[in-house]
Amino acid sequence: MVDAATKKTLAKIPLLKTKAGPRDGDLWVQRLKEEYQSLIAYVQNNKEADNDWFRLESNEAGTRWFGKCWYFDNLLKYEFDVEFDIPITYPTTAIEIALPELDGKTAKMYRGGKICLTDHFKPLWARNVPKFGLSHAMALGLGPWLAVEIPDLISKGIISHKDEKATKPSE
Repeated sequence: MVDAATKKTLAKIPLLKTKAGPRDGDLWVQRLKEEYQSLIAYVQNNKEADNDWFRLESNEAGTRWFGKCWYFDNLLKYEFDVEFDIPITYPTTAIEIALPELDGKTAKMYRGGKICLTDHFKPLWARNVPKFGLSHAMALGLGPWLAVEIPDLISKGIISHKDEKATKPSE
């Protein structure tokens, strides 16, 4: 199910050890440190491979995450806000990644702009608790979703590049 390139990417993402969620006090702090270390390594690997495609930051408690993700199509950069909350039962329960501005634009999305990860990612996540973290969700969830959905939305004219709107003559 997972191709060689994906396996190579995953091999470079540090696995997590601490099984703790937001209600677990000091254990959550430890898990959060592991999450940041894993994310930093993943972002560095992406930059080295010229595949930089997202930025994330969190609130102080590490329970609310937000940032930007982007996808290039025909040399144009399409950028989207990304956000998610850490569920109380994390890491047993996977995060639900949302791209609010795309809400309602594709069938592979739930209310509020949450991307559909049910069929492919969530079973994989469940088999890898607590080893998988936010970087794995980005690599195996959001990344593939963007690669499939964004070109489709562009080809259907559902989304357009921000500069295309400005260059079209007024009617």
